[in-house]
This record gives sequence, structure tokens and C-alpha cells, in this order.
Amino acid sequence: MFTKTNLAKAWRLMATARSMADIYENNRQVCKYVHSTSKGHEAIQIATGLQLLSCDYISPYYRDDSILLSLGFTPYEMMLQLLAKASDPFSGGRSYYCHPSSLDVNKAKIIHQSSATGMQAIPTTGIAQGLQYLEQTNSPLFIKGAGNEMPVVICSLGDNSVTEGEVSESFQFAVLKGLPIIYLVQDNNWGISVTADEARAMNAFEYADGFPGMHRMQVDGSDFIAAYETMRMAIAFVRNIRRPVLVHATVPLLGHHTSGVRKEFYRSTEDLEEHAQRDPYPKMRSILFSNGFTELEINSIEDEAKATVQQAFEEAMQAADPLPSTVADHVFAPTPIIKEQGIRTPTNGEKIIMVDAALHAIEELMQEHDECILYGQDVGRRLGGVFREAATLAEKFGDHRVFNTAIQEAYIVGSTVGMSAVGLKPIVEVQFADYIYPGFNQLVTEISKSCYLSNGKFPVSMILRVPIGAYGGGGPYHSGSIETTLLSIKGIKVCYPSNAADIKGLMKAAYYDPNPVVMLEHKGLYWSKVPGTDEAKTIEPSKDYILPLGKANIILPASIQKLQRGETVCIITYGMGVYWAKSAAAAFPGQVEILDLRTLFPLDEELIFETVNKHGKCLVLSEEQQNNSFAESLAHRITYNCFMQLDAPVEVMGAMNLPAVPINLALEAAMLPTPEKVIQRIQTLLAF
Repeated sequence: MFTKTNLAKAWRLMATARSMADIYENNRQVCKYVHSTSKGHEAIQIATGLQLLSCDYISPYYRDDSILLSLGFTPYEMMLQLLAKASDPFSGGRSYYCHPSSLDVNKAKIIHQSSATGMQAIPTTGIAQGLQYLEQTNSPLFIKGAGNEMPVVICSLGDNSVTEGEVSESFQFAVLKGLPIIYLVQDNNWGISVTADEARAMNAFEYADGFPGMHRMQVDGSDFIAAYETMRMAIAFVRNIRRPVLVHATVPLLGHHTSGVRKEFYRSTEDLEEHAQRDPYPKMRSILFSNGFTELEINSIEDEAKATVQQAFEEAMQAADPLPSTVADHVFAPTPIIKEQGIRTPTNGEKIIMVDAALHAIEELMQEHDECILYGQDVGRRLGGVFREAATLAEKFGDHRVFNTAIQEAYIVGSTVGMSAVGLKPIVEVQFADYIYPGFNQLVTEISKSCYLSNGKFPVSMILRVPIGAYGGGGPYHSGSIETTLLSIKGIKVCYPSNAADIKGLMKAAYYDPNPVVMLEHKGLYWSKVPGTDEAKTIEPSKDYILPLGKANIILPASIQKLQRGETVCIITYGMGVYWAKSAAAAFPGQVEILDLRTLFPLDEELIFETVNKHGKCLVLSEEQQNNSFAESLAHRITYNCFMQLDAPVEVMGAMNLPAVPINLALEAAMLPTPEKVIQRIQTLLAF
């Protein structure tokens, strides 16, 4: 099976990786940014990378530089990231060493993933989920190898990360759906200073036995021949059988956890000696000798590798650093939707409720785009969403495009990274805003940073639907507001429509936006059942109607005469606040102008400041608890930018600062803003 040429290539790669680790260690002052190396893990990594094709996907973890070498990346390319240089091909100097992302057509693809160990399992499983969909639908986006090979996905993990709940969610989904993925677990018995005995009740091989349908394999990952054969069988199994595999590879840890967490800080001499006895490097030399290599040949390859690494390091040190002026590049990919399109109010159109407007928008998108899919809790055929917000979609488009998931908010959110990477546009749903928090790791760590840290290669194109808000005694876990928490995340967009036309137009814009968009949908406005919200129903816009993100709307202008006399106030609001403001404004004919933000990020600051400057008096109105909120932050921004035109301090009104919305209707009303409370604030402002 192994020719001298193949073994020579593997030895060259191993010698290169070992030389890189040594040169980093010997130049610690130059290699000042934190990094890890594959020292001790080289055999299993090289055995893996050498067998992957350009149609495959792999998510290495932070110690997998030998995998990158075996995929074809050069020491120079990798050192550019090590030294955070401008020409770093992975992140442009923004991310750690061995945090790759690549769309190279001649190599296995690598999505951006974080160093938050275990987090990468969900996005990578999402790739396998996406490939399965493309395969089953005979999509032209499904790419096979040059020899018609089926693509596989590899998710590389350290053993200590397998205890993460998000790894369990990935395993569950992979075996449930039968996904073409290999989980490669490199077990070196350490999680920084935590030993296996301290951290887990079983190893990954034993743990995977609890997931029926997961094919399991184990190997001595320090033995190149055994590792290569094990990975050959695992890859062949997934290429052909299209089911998940877990490979548990035991390896020694010969290097430091990272350059900043030194092995001598916490490891005993006896432990280090035991690991050194399993070093794959001398084992590989023995394999070469037994396959006819002379010592001269072995040393010659090793010397060539060292010389190549030394030259690459010297060249990388001379490479330019990133320009400070580029620091804000690639937070978002450019969106093609920059102006309002289509007919908002068609002649002879019929009024529609908000929930149906969103439903129709998605239905129209699914009719036009096979890559549009919808999934989440209870959105499938049987129920169509707890608010009927996905009703009939599974019947119309099939269970492969509209389907239920388990209670796995992390998987629902994070899998969109992988789905987007293979060319799909997932629309997913978290059932209530209060339930979004288990998905926050993925939203913050993976989704929001992907475009920026991949230097623009991997924006995550997804829509996350989130029913939000309080009404009718929904209680503490079904009534929360989360916009401030969402807006603290940089790298996502947030919409909060208040009527049917806006939700349809924004849903279309969000679909065509190549970036992650969270659609906050007030469940109290869905059917206009709350008194005073009848105007949330609007004429349904045309099929081609699109409303750009970041465009606010004056929904109630003040009279020119009262404005000229200085007798007006503006209310900046969104969601249910629009209707509290409208009800309150009825008590002050012509004196109140209401601006509906519609999108919380990007924010239409131009119209906000123009409106405030015009009136000189402003109330920022929100349903969310007031202290430390988006509303208070916006009030500060208004004050800073409009100070010279203000006639009164900017007022803020939100809900009471309570930890949850109580279920009792009277208590709920006491906590939330009401038209009567808004009237009092307007009176205060007009008195200035």
C-alpha cells in the first residue's frame, strides 16, 4: 500500500511540522502571539490530511498544523498567520495561528471556526447536513471529486472538548439524520492542566457508544501506518455508506498547551517521560528503515525540511503587518439590497396579519430558491409553528426543506454556519426569545465573527426568526425582550418590524443579504389581537417588494403649524412601542411625531437625528427593561449628536427593571409601558 514516494512525503511533512514547532519555541520573542503546535499529534494528522480531496471539508482545531501541511498549505503561509501578517491567507492578521479558513479550489475547504473547544462541532456538522440536502436534491451545488468521489466532512476535536454539550447536540443530529461526517478525536489525556481522570467518566470511543448509528474506531494515533489505515477505512465508509464515524486516536502531548501555558507549569517529569516514549517521530523513522530507507535518505529529507522551514520563517518575519486602516474591513459582506423595491401597497390589495405576511414571504422565497430551507422546533408539517408562522410550508415544499428539530437551540443556530458555507440559505427559528440563550455561544462565537475573522471569505447567510415580547399573560419564559443582548454582538443585523408590510419586505431583504440577520417578531402583533394594534394589519405588498435594512419610517407626522410653534415632541420606538405611542398621540393632536425604527442594526441614524433636531424634544420608547438598555444607549447617542437642538433632556421609557415578566395580567401591565404612561411622559416633555 505504501510506496517509498508516499512514505517520503509523509516523513517530509512530519519533519516540517516538528521543525516548525522547534523554530517557534526557539524564537519565542518573535513568535509573540499565542499558538499551539501538533508536536506529538503529527502522525494521525498527516494520515488524515493526505487522504482528503478538494471536494471535502475539514475543520481543524487549534493544534492541527500538521493537517494543514498535509492539505498542501506551506510553512510560509502558516507562519504569516503565526506572526499576524497582512498577507496571512486565512484571516489577514486577525486570528490565532492554526485558525484557518480556506476556499482554495485545489484543497479541502475549511470554514472559519473558533478556538472555543467543541464549538466547531455544530458548524461542521451543519456542513454535513447541507451536503446531504444537496445530494438528495441533485443540486448543482453538490460537488464530487475528480473521480466522482462523494465528499466527506471531518471535524477535528481534542478529547477534552467532547464533554461539551454542543458536541452531544452534534452527535445527536448526525446519527439521527445519518450525516457524512467523521469526528476525529485526538486524545492526549490533557485539557490544559486537567487530566482525563478529572474531566470525564469515559473516553470519546466509549461515549459514542451511546449514539446508535455512530460507527466507532480507535487507533494509536502516534503510529503513522495504523493511523493511515484507520483513516482510510473511515473515509471510505463515509464516502460510500454516508453515515457518521467517530475515530478515537490516542496521542502523546509533547509540546506546551500553548506558547503561553507551559508544560512545566503543571506536568510532572514522569508524565512527560511517559508521553515522550510514544513520540511518533522516532516511530516514523523506524517505519522508514523497515521500508528500505537508508539513514542518509532519512536525514536528507529531514535536513531539506529544516532548511525550508528556516527560509520560510525568515521571509515571514519580513512580511508587512496589516494596515490599521483595514481594521474595520469585512465585518459584513456587501448587501445587494440598498433601496426599496416593488409595490408596498398594491391597488385592490387585501389586508393581511403580520404572521401571514412573514409566512407568505418565506413561501415566495422557497418557490424561487431551492436552496432556501426552514427548520426549528415545531415548524414542521404536523404543527407549522406554535404561532402557525410556518403553517402549510412543509406540505408545499416537503419535509426535507421544512422540518422539526429537537430542543437544540445551539444546533439550530450554529448549524447555519455550515449550511451557508455549502451554498444554502437557512431560515431557522428559536421558539421564544427567552430560549435563545443556549444558542448564544454559536451566535457570538461562530456566526458573528465568521466574516471578519475569515477576512471576508465566509459570511454566514442566514435568518434567525425569534418570536418576542409580552402580552396576555405569557409569563416569565415566553415574554422576554432580548434586543439589547443581541445588539451587544457585533457582526449580526437585527430587525424588529411592527406591521405586516414591513415584516414581508424585511424578510425578503434579509434573505438576499449575505450576512446573519435576526428577525424579532412580536407575537402580540402577529394577529393584532392586542387592543390598539389593528394597524399592524396592512395591505399585503407585492411579491417583489423588498424593504432595505436600516431604513426607519415616520409613521405619524406632527402638524407643521405646531412644529413651527415649538409644541411638538418626537417618539423614537419600534415593535409594540409603535402602538403605545400611537394610542398616546391621540391625546395630543398634531403634537406627536412617531418614528418606527424597523431595524435596530443597522440603525437609521440620519433620520433619527434629523427628526430629533426638528422637534427638540424626544422620547425613546421600548418594551425592554430600561436600565442599561439599547433604548438608553440610543438616548445617549441622540443627546451627543443633537445636543445643540435639544429643548429638553432626551427621555427614555421602558419596562420596569425586573428579572422577568410576571404571568399575572395585572402584574404584567404594571411592569410594561402603556399608553397612559406614555401620555404622562409626553406631557412632561411638552412642558419644557
